[in-house]
Amino acid sequence: SPPLREAAIFGGGPMEVGVWWQATRVLRAASDGWWRMAVPGAGVSATASRSFCAGGVPNLSYQELKELKKSNVLHIDVRERSEIDRFGKIPESVNIPLGELVEALQMDPAKFKEQYNQKMPSKSDPVVFSCLSGTRSKKALGFATSLGFNRVQQYAGGFEDWIKHEPPEKK
Repeated sequence: SPPLREAAIFGGGPMEVGVWWQATRVLRAASDGWWRMAVPGAGVSATASRSFCAGGVPNLSYQELKELKKSNVLHIDVRERSEIDRFGKIPESVNIPLGELVEALQMDPAKFKEQYNQKMPSKSDPVVFSCLSGTRSKKALGFATSLGFNRVQQYAGGFEDWIKHEPPEKK
């Protein structure tokens, strides 16, 4: 059995986080709402240094995402390419469909750059995930966390929220 890497996540109840190729289990660590997620992989126990919302996911508002985009953050839109082609995208986001994400986050950096025209993020680089309305970006967040990325967040309002504030970027 491989060693377990642990990441603390805040949650209001039992939850399952998983990747199709990886068994995961969630154990209640304390009665104050903190949960410990144990996933196969190398590494030592660490507590992520970011704030969490009540649902257990580090969510960003439209305004917070706008501010983050001024810095060196990689914004990954996990919608399907057909959705991007049809409806557009949030400016400066890179499209990596959810079904490709786990493989993409483990690619050789040169191949990642070639395929997505972006620098491959390190596990300590800030990364924001978005989708249409938050369902797929929450899954992407779980995948990235299970791979050891420790500065990941989601724009839960997604594309639906963005277009309430400003127009999308069209291809």
